[in-house]
Amino acid sequence: MADLHWGAAALQEQLAPLQSGLRVEVLARCASTNTLLIERARGGDTTPCLLLALEQTQGRGRLGRSWQSGDASTIGASLTFSLAMPLAPRDWQGLSLAVGVALADALEPQGARIGLKWPNDLWLVDAPGRGRKLAGILIETVAAAGQHVAVVGVGINVLPLDAGAPSTGYACLQELQSDVDASAAWARVAAPLLRALQGFEAHGLAPFVDAFTRRDLLRGQPIQTTQPGAEQGLCEGIDAQGALLLRAGSALHAIHSGEVSVRPVAPASSCSNV
Repeated sequence: MADLHWGAAALQEQLAPLQSGLRVEVLARCASTNTLLIERARGGDTTPCLLLALEQTQGRGRLGRSWQSGDASTIGASLTFSLAMPLAPRDWQGLSLAVGVALADALEPQGARIGLKWPNDLWLVDAPGRGRKLAGILIETVAAAGQHVAVVGVGINVLPLDAGAPSTGYACLQELQSDVDASAAWARVAAPLLRALQGFEAHGLAPFVDAFTRRDLLRGQPIQTTQPGAEQGLCEGIDAQGALLLRAGSALHAIHSGEVSVRPVAPASSCSNV
C-alpha cells in the first residue's frame, strides 16, 4: 500500500470551487495533523488546509487519549487527516455530530451499517446498540488572527487487522466494500466534510439532527455515563443543541460533549463487544 496515489493536486482542484484558497497536502510522516495545523494557525497561517499524513507518531484522540496510525509497513491500513479552516458559527455545540453525519453519509449513503456513537465515533453496526469502532473524530479550535480556526481530525480504519492482531471492537471499511482503499476513501469524504463545516457555520446543527437520529447507535438503548447524578439510564437521542438525552426514572438529563464517557450497557445474559 506504500505506493498509493493520493491525488492531492486533483483533489485541491476539485475542492477549489467550494472553498477559495484551500490547500491540500500529503505528508509522509508527522507527529499529529491536528497539532501541526494548530501550530500553523498560532503562527498566523489561517489558510484553509486539508492535511493528510501517511504516518502519525503522536496522534491524539478525545479526552487526552493517544492514537497512532502505525508505521511505514502499515501505510494505507488507516486514513488519518485533518481539515483546518476559519469558522464562525453562532453556536459550536454539536459540530462533531455534524461531521459524523457527513462522514457516514459519504462512506455509506444507504445508512444500513454505519452508526453514529455520540459524540464523535462512527461504528459498524452488528446489532441494535452494538457494533465496533470504524472511525473517530477530534475537533479542536484555536484563536488566531482575530478569528477562530476549527481543526477537525479524522481517523478511519480501512483495512482488516493482520492475522493474530487483537480485533475486539475493531471494524474497517473493507467490511463494507472489499475493494476500497485509503486514497479512495479520502477522495470520497473530503468534499462532504467541507460542505458540512460550511453548512454548520451557516445554520448550526439543525440540518443534521434528523440524519444523526437515523444513525444514532445509542438511541433507545440502556447506557452508562460518568456524569454525576446520571450514571445510568435509557438514551432518548439528542436535543436540538446536540446534547445526549438520558432518561433516569422520571428525570431527563442533557449530557454535553467533553463531560462524559458513554458506553452501552451489556445485557446480563450476554457478552458485549463494545
